[in-house]
Amino acid sequence: MKEFPLDRTEVRDNFRHFLTIPTRWSDNDQYGHVNNAKYLTFFELVIMRYLEVDSELDFSNHGVRCFSVENMCRYIAQIKFPDTLEAGLRVGKLGNSSVRYEVGLFIAGEEDVRATGYFTDVFVDENTEKPVTIPQPIRNVLQQLCVE
Repeated sequence: MKEFPLDRTEVRDNFRHFLTIPTRWSDNDQYGHVNNAKYLTFFELVIMRYLEVDSELDFSNHGVRCFSVENMCRYIAQIKFPDTLEAGLRVGKLGNSSVRYEVGLFIAGEEDVRATGYFTDVFVDENTEKPVTIPQPIRNVLQQLCVE
């Protein structure tokens, strides 16, 4: 799998899937830009929307859950209301029981990335909460996000 720097050099072509996310007035903080904590919410939104809505996955049908074990956000340039975001998504690493989702946030109509980051999730048995191999139907969906 190709590795990317997750920095200001990220470009749209490095991502496999996009979700448009309008910012809300309540996303801004007292300094007039989107609060730092909201960025991780945007990351989680593009990931879960892709998995549960666009790909129609129901993890409980496969007897698994996902636990986030690590995340990171690199803030490159401000985002503020009323910006409309285009969140790019890819899989940076697909292991036996874990996946690293990588995200780039862009302002609609602009080329420069505003933020990058990742979430690493581990798949666990829904009863024992012990790591398990990613079920093949889920792996098939995740592989569509891999960049060669």
